[in-house]
Amino acid sequence: MPFGMSARAGLCAAAILCAATAVSAEPVPRLVRVVGHGEVTAMPDRASVTLGSEARNASLSAARAEVSATVDRVLALSRDLQIDPKHVNATQLRVQPEYRWSEKDRQRVMLGYVVTRQIIVELQDLDKLGPLFERAIDAGINQVSGPFLTSSRREELERDAMSRAVADARLDGETLASAAGARLGAVRRLDVSAQGAPVPINGARVAVADAAVAEQASYQPGELKFSATVTVEYDLQP
Repeated sequence: MPFGMSARAGLCAAAILCAATAVSAEPVPRLVRVVGHGEVTAMPDRASVTLGSEARNASLSAARAEVSATVDRVLALSRDLQIDPKHVNATQLRVQPEYRWSEKDRQRVMLGYVVTRQIIVELQDLDKLGPLFERAIDAGINQVSGPFLTSSRREELERDAMSRAVADARLDGETLASAAGARLGAVRRLDVSAQGAPVPINGARVAVADAAVAEQASYQPGELKFSATVTVEYDLQP
């Protein structure tokens, strides 16, 4: 190998060795990882209710007419309860044929049609929840889903839960750092997971067959819980 090439190779090797030595000489960061939890509660002030009307008939027009009449009565009810029309959605419609299997003919026999319409009501006043349920059933509603409860302050409550989770994590971090004879430094990494989905009232799915038993039934919504969990990495300082 020519002398010049040998010298350059030696210089490169020396440079690599120096760089590796410099990297290995860097201090390994001292870290502490903690998990914090935060939770806040609040009374709900909003509810979403889905009311359904389903009819079966050999005639499609007859099934549609029955469902439409029920929906018209429920829309009139919503106006009577002074529910803002923009919070009432009655656009969902489903039509499907209904069959039975004939063993004799070894084929499907059409029985008629099943027509379903759904009305989604966003309640801004929970005092109207009981009257809406009971009177909607009297109007011919035979499917009820919900209510799903939430709060108009949801974003604020979720942020409060996250703040409490961070404070809880910092308290744990300071406790661990003190026990290790160190001080808590800056945040290296922070991950958060928040929870606060709308909550259905237990047992609120209405059994239509029993609707006449309890007129103007009471609905106890209870509290909503908004929680957050954070994972935080802190520097440890001497």
